[in-house]
Amino acid sequence: MAVFFIPASAMGKKPVAVFISEENDMFDIQTQLFEGKDIRFGPIDHEKDAEIESKWTHDSDFMRMYDFEPARPMSVAMVKKKYEKLEKEIEEEKNMYYFTIRAREDDRLIGKALVHRIEWSNGNAWIRLGIGSKDDQRKGYGSQALQMLLRFMFAELNLYRVAAPVQEYNEAGIALLKKFGFTEEVRRRQALDRDGRRWDLLVFGLLQDEWVNQAGA
Repeated sequence: MAVFFIPASAMGKKPVAVFISEENDMFDIQTQLFEGKDIRFGPIDHEKDAEIESKWTHDSDFMRMYDFEPARPMSVAMVKKKYEKLEKEIEEEKNMYYFTIRAREDDRLIGKALVHRIEWSNGNAWIRLGIGSKDDQRKGYGSQALQMLLRFMFAELNLYRVAAPVQEYNEAGIALLKKFGFTEEVRRRQALDRDGRRWDLLVFGLLQDEWVNQAGA
């Protein structure tokens, strides 16, 4: 299968990724950005999601992988306030996108994905994503979510470069980024302190051209 990327300027409004099957030369234009095989992206449901995410914050293992601040449990009310603050920031700053990750089989919340610190003039952005419950981890949901997130960034927003920070001890996160062609670009030595041990903070990067070439490989 080959892939061709048509930028926004050529399409008039937005870029698209066009996949050509070598078997029948049929064009498969990817128009559904927010649905994958087993998951979909959606907006925040303040009532239902807050209770689930509050439980995630009580899991220090998850919090230490997803966030870079000290882990702390949050009540449902605290999570709702966080949602309100996040949505206000998205509306005012215009440089951030937030998606809930939901299982298609029952529409339950299983994770979250964030595109932030977007520099529109340079085509740069940062990402963060996580699958909350241990019961939903290691089932391929993270791979599907990252695949969808990259397609949204490169084919819909026409961004050129994405960066992803990850802790040195987050072996699963590092493996996932490398699977999608990310390259280690920055290593902040001993930038994190966890349980009396110092860890490096890594930054991986991926370019639009690299994403296109990998999709067509």
